[in-house]
Parts: sequence; structure tokens; C-alpha cells
Amino acid sequence: MIHERARLTALLLLLGCGWGLTQPLIKITVTAGYQPLGLVFWQLLIGAVLLGILRWRQMGRLPFTARTFAVWLMIATIGTLIPNTTGYRAAFHLPSGIMSIVIATIPMMAFPIALALGNDRFSLRRLGGLALGLIGVSLIALPEASLPDRAMIAFLPLALVAPFCYACESNIVARWGTAGLDPFQVLFGASALGTVIALPLALGSGQFFIPRPPFILADLTMTLSAIIHVLVYSGYVWLIGRAGAVFAGQVSYLVTGSGVLWAMFLLGESYSLWIWLALLCMGAGLALVQPRLAPALALSKTGAHG
Repeated sequence: MIHERARLTALLLLLGCGWGLTQPLIKITVTAGYQPLGLVFWQLLIGAVLLGILRWRQMGRLPFTARTFAVWLMIATIGTLIPNTTGYRAAFHLPSGIMSIVIATIPMMAFPIALALGNDRFSLRRLGGLALGLIGVSLIALPEASLPDRAMIAFLPLALVAPFCYACESNIVARWGTAGLDPFQVLFGASALGTVIALPLALGSGQFFIPRPPFILADLTMTLSAIIHVLVYSGYVWLIGRAGAVFAGQVSYLVTGSGVLWAMFLLGESYSLWIWLALLCMGAGLALVQPRLAPALALSKTGAHG
């Protein structure tokens, strides 16, 4: 029993560190000049191909109905296209560690949406978590010495679009379900449909690109972040089935914390006292706002784009 728990805990740590690693990888990619819609297309295509290879036996024949199409369209748009397009733009201007801290606001944003949709009941404990999340964002935005450049503050609202989209996505899934699709069928169908939608958007906006030799570091980081996302998502879903959603949900802390540490190690980022205080507020807010019982099907992002 102790050995099994140690093994599951090690997997949880691995998943959290893997998801956290995607933030500095994205930062490296966007800094090279690749545009958001072009990156979204390649991320979706790589994800769909890899997931199809890894899970083709388990997915079976995908049921294509109006309801399943609606689920795929919802996940593709508010789960990837919108949050990743805005997130990649924000990541170009903001430190990677800030992006990792901001993504921790997902469950805090999800709480008032859940109340509005009737998915949850009011709780003072979780309201306190929401308040701590707002304090954390304020500690990033308000103090003069919080960010390396005060001009960065203009892109903080753009960074908050992604967690808001993910919060909406998780509540829609909790309220209306996934039309009988399992998590892998949802992710594969949404990735395939998203690829079809992203291609004309990237072409029409002039943001489409084809990586060509000699390949640069950004080509590697783009591919690696897409592969990591599919692998950690698959591991996360397995962990939910094995250890329960509450245990697996603790990955949120690891994604944010490891994302900050990865940014320090790989990008040489350093942060002011205000940012560390914001991180503490986010961690405390996460502890308060997490539901006591989480749904078995987890489709919302916990820290990685896409």
C-alpha cells in the first residue's frame, strides 16, 4: 500500500513538473518570432497525430453526432484556439513565471461561474480562496516594483483570458457533459477539428509557417511542448482513474510551482518580493477553492496551454 502510494505520488510529481515545463518552452518558442495562430495550428496537429497513434485501439470508432460535434467545437475553441492565441501573445511580453502563476487562477475563476450555472453551492471557504486569488493578481499588477517593466502590465489582462476560458470549459463539461465521449475521444476530436479551424485562420492572418531546415531551437520547443501536453494529459487521466480526482487535482500546485522554477533554471528569470507573495497567495487560494469532491472526468487544463 505504501509502495503504491509512493509510486502514484512520484507520477503526480512527474506530471506536474512536465506540465510546468511547457511554460518556459512556450516562452522560448514565441520569442523566436513565431505567431500565435501558426503555433496553435502546429500544436493541434502534433497533438492529434500523437494521440491518434497512442490511443487508436482504445478510442474505437468516434461517434459523430450533432452533440459530439458541439463538444469538440467547444473544447477546440474555448479550450485551445482562444486561450492559446491570447496566451502565446501574452507569453511574448510577460515572464514565463508570471504566466505560470496566472494560470493558477483557473479554479478561482471557475467558482463564480459554477455558482451561476448551478454546478456548485456557495461556500465561505471557497470565497476566501477566490479573494486570495484576486489578491495574488493584484500583487502582480499594482506594486511599482512587481514586474521588470511596468509596460508589461498592459498584457496581464490578456494572460487572464486563458484561465477564464479554461474555467468556462470545465463548467460547461460539468453542466452538460461530453455526449458520452471519454476524455481521449474528446481531446482527439477537438484537436482534429481545431486543426481544421486553425489552418485557414493562420493562413488568412499571415501567421502560418512551415518549419524548415536548418531547424532552430523554437522548432524543438514547439514540438516538445505539444508532445509533453499529450503525454501528461494521458498520464493525468490514468491517475484520476487510479487514485481519484481529488488526489490527481493536486497537480495544480505542482504545475504553478514547477513552472516558476523551470523559468528560473532555463530562462534565468528572477522575481521581486511581490511576485513571491503573489505565488503564496495563489497557493493558499488553490487550497481553499479546490472542491472536496472533484468530478471523475477532468477536461479542464491545469497549467498547460492547450
